[in-house]
Amino acid sequence: MIRDESRNELGAVRIHKNVIASISSIAAMEIEGVRGIGSGFRNSILELIGKKSFLSIKVDISKNEEVKVDVPLIIKYGYNIPDTASRVQDNVRQALEKMSNLFVKEINVSVQGIERG
Repeated sequence: MIRDESRNELGAVRIHKNVIASISSIAAMEIEGVRGIGSGFRNSILELIGKKSFLSIKVDISKNEEVKVDVPLIIKYGYNIPDTASRVQDNVRQALEKMSNLFVKEINVSVQGIERG
């Protein structure tokens, strides 16, 4: 679903929720200690067929263009979970604000698993 739209003299620019989820996924994976996005059978199947894991990220955009992002993470064993999650939140916020000019209201991180690096 396309929610964000801005207009200029040439027409409209729309940003799809999947773009916001994709940016969030890439930004989260840049953080040392993050093993992956999401968990479970569905993501395993998606990875096997070459699909991106950004589909696990939930994006909500309010009527006044405030963005809420839910990022499910798998953390590498041995990394501090709260510290890693906090760095993911910071990096996702910076990436979204830089690339989309949207106001990021919330970035919720849920650690769904721990795996060896």
